[in-house]
Amino acid sequence: MAMLATLALVLAAVFAVCCMLLAAFIGSLLYMVVLHHRLKARGLARERALLATPLPADAGLPHVVVQIPSFNEGGVLRRGIEAAARLDWPRDKLHIQVLDDSTDETAELARAVVAELRADGVDAVALQRIDRSGYKGGALHEAMQQTPYDYFAIFDVDYVPSRDFLRVCMRPFFAEPRTAFVQARFDFLNPHENSLTEMQMVTLDAHLGIEQATRCWAGHPLPFNGTCGIWQRAAIEVGGGWKGDTVTEDLDLTYRGWVKGWRALFLTSVPVPGELPADRKTWLRQQQRWQDGFRHVSLRMVPEILRSRDITPAAKGAALLHLCMSLNQPVLLIGVVSGLLAALLAPSLIPSLLMLFLVTLAWVLFCATTFLRAGHNFIRGGEMSPGRFAMVLLRYVGGQFAMLTRSLGVHLVKALNRPKPIVFDRTPKRGA
Repeated sequence: MAMLATLALVLAAVFAVCCMLLAAFIGSLLYMVVLHHRLKARGLARERALLATPLPADAGLPHVVVQIPSFNEGGVLRRGIEAAARLDWPRDKLHIQVLDDSTDETAELARAVVAELRADGVDAVALQRIDRSGYKGGALHEAMQQTPYDYFAIFDVDYVPSRDFLRVCMRPFFAEPRTAFVQARFDFLNPHENSLTEMQMVTLDAHLGIEQATRCWAGHPLPFNGTCGIWQRAAIEVGGGWKGDTVTEDLDLTYRGWVKGWRALFLTSVPVPGELPADRKTWLRQQQRWQDGFRHVSLRMVPEILRSRDITPAAKGAALLHLCMSLNQPVLLIGVVSGLLAALLAPSLIPSLLMLFLVTLAWVLFCATTFLRAGHNFIRGGEMSPGRFAMVLLRYVGGQFAMLTRSLGVHLVKALNRPKPIVFDRTPKRGA
């Protein structure tokens, strides 16, 4: 009995530590909201100044390669390629690469659309691989070797950039040549399709409008969002190139370039609409891929950041805080399991455990609500009524529990089976 009591106390201590870690993780979002309000005026003024940088005459503009990764995307591929072909840039300096790894009829569609564009005088090519080695990262790496040019605009196939995207987003490179990449804010084609897409709109607005914008304004590491951005070849090469050994190749290259001194720019005023997953299963798979990739990159980059002598302590702290957010799901899982076991072994601890749980839950809900509302107000001007926003918040909480349940199942399966190689579980597009 004494051993069980001791074990219960140990589990209760683990539960308490997990609660404190979760409170710290979610508290960092509240800190971002405060920092956002402090830096917003200066950050937006800098953005306006950079976007007012004059472009050279067309003869002096650089070549730009538009890269569109694709895997079994179906009919939506045509829309993405044609949107790229409409971009306003000198015809002889606009080059389109369709990075198609498809194994279905999309492969033939890619070739047909590219042939149509080439007949109209557009420099387009379908780079179709026999296998998917390295997935998206591998495709980007191989495609970059096929061209000598220095700027790469990357769009997932469902994103539809406005015609002036390049004319706007290339300007910062002329003002600040050491910019690794310029990231536009992605927007949404189907935000009001159902309650799930509305919840994603609100959460992604908070990520983009609060986290991404504030990191840019504060000089913190700015992760590339994988689409709707323009990379400079020199920054890619200094960072070691695109790699396919993680499912979040965008975050991976961001940090590898950042520790070498390259910085990035986030544009809040340039939206590029794309498609949100409209069904729960697809969304959960997407979230699991992002979580797994985030943790993998964190394990790889934390030691390198700690060893670096070129990064200030404040910048290291910002980077480590960002990367440690990848631990929220494992910490939550450990906390739930340890708390339940402690309560089962020692029912007398239940009041204390319950009190700690409720305090942590109240803090998490307060920080999450403040964060999400701040992002919605910044991006959408508070267009959603309080009642509707409350329903979105409930959907968000339900989504977090669904992610927790799915993650527990995934980790149990991994524990019971041999480790499997990394697989890029793509998010299907419907052409919404």
